Amino acid sequence: QVQLVESGGGLVQAGGSLRLSCAASGRTFSRYTMGWFRQPPGKEREFVGFIRWISGSTYYTDSVKGRFTISRDNAKNTVYLQMNSLKPEDTALYYCAAGASVVDATTLRSYDYWGQGTQVTVSS
Repeated sequence: QVQLVESGGGLVQAGGSLRLSCAASGRTFSRYTMGWFRQPPGKEREFVGFIRWISGSTYYTDSVKGRFTISRDNAKNTVYLQMNSLKPEDTALYYCAAGASVVDATTLRSYDYWGQGTQVTVSS
């Protein structure tokens, strides 16, 4: 059974940093694409970035480029989202997702498995 468990969320002041983790289990993820999405209060879930596990290549939405970094630890089967220079508009419930046959990794429907989410709140 595939499980994705996010952790690392919390309350931080604007300009601060947080590192989210997504621990993956239940299968080998080396050929998966791992995505990060977020859902701000009262809004729809939106794409943040992804990493191709096998290559380590990454891609980010424009609003987080230069501030957020996705990485993975093969030994721990864990994906990270390092968030720096946080802004109040980054406040959201953050989700990680895993997809096996991802064509457009920026879309929710491309992913097969989802975590439960971790809350990030950035105060001004």
